Amino acid sequence: MEFPSEFSEASSQKRIGGRGKIEIKRIENTTNRQVTFCKRRNGLLKKAYELSVLCDAEVALIVFSSRGRLYEYANNSVRGTIERYKKASSDSSHPQSVSEVNTQFYQQEASKLRRQIREIQVSNRHILGEGISDLSFKDLKNLESKLEKSISRVRSKKNEMLFAEIEYMQKREIELQNDNMYLRAKIAENEGAQQQQQQGSDHHFNMPGSSSVYEALPSQPAYDRNFLQVNVLEPNHQSYSRFDHTALQLV
Repeated sequence: MEFPSEFSEASSQKRIGGRGKIEIKRIENTTNRQVTFCKRRNGLLKKAYELSVLCDAEVALIVFSSRGRLYEYANNSVRGTIERYKKASSDSSHPQSVSEVNTQFYQQEASKLRRQIREIQVSNRHILGEGISDLSFKDLKNLESKLEKSISRVRSKKNEMLFAEIEYMQKREIELQNDNMYLRAKIAENEGAQQQQQQGSDHHFNMPGSSSVYEALPSQPAYDRNFLQVNVLEPNHQSYSRFDHTALQLV
């Protein structure tokens, strides 16, 4: 590859302060050559990734080191990109070759997705215990291990939810107990106020000098069990005074 003379003259200059230009030629020092290879290889892979993401391009990058080690990057697959390149190169004489290659590529992708869907459906049927008669002992063992791991995760999540629910119910119980204690205190306070109000009204009713229709009756001596003492309150009328201290004999 030939470079313009201007580039050759500029590239021949050494690094002068900051990031100057370096001479583009094979690095003789093995250590420096390896370090430079690693740095520029990583930069090249990064640029390939950015190109594939930003521009939605299909990129395949293949790099062999001086020691024969392979480094590659592809946003789809290196083999698929190479096959696409071969088809595009062989059919470059036909004007519709690119569109045909793209159509074939998408058909391959569609068939790949259909195959993955079928595999997932079969796996789901095996998890449900269906279609396992054709499985080998090793496959059944692997399926059993997967199911045990799944059950363990499900139980862990269930226990976590149960513990959270129990903690919530305990908090609610404490809140309800506090509310109950508050209501009991309010009821007791209201009952105390009513009792004080009732005692005040009774004290006012029994105050000396207050008018009363009836007077307290004196205590009477006990009589024979065959007689019943009937005490009649004395009204103000004199005509009924003869009924005072009337004793009725029980026959």
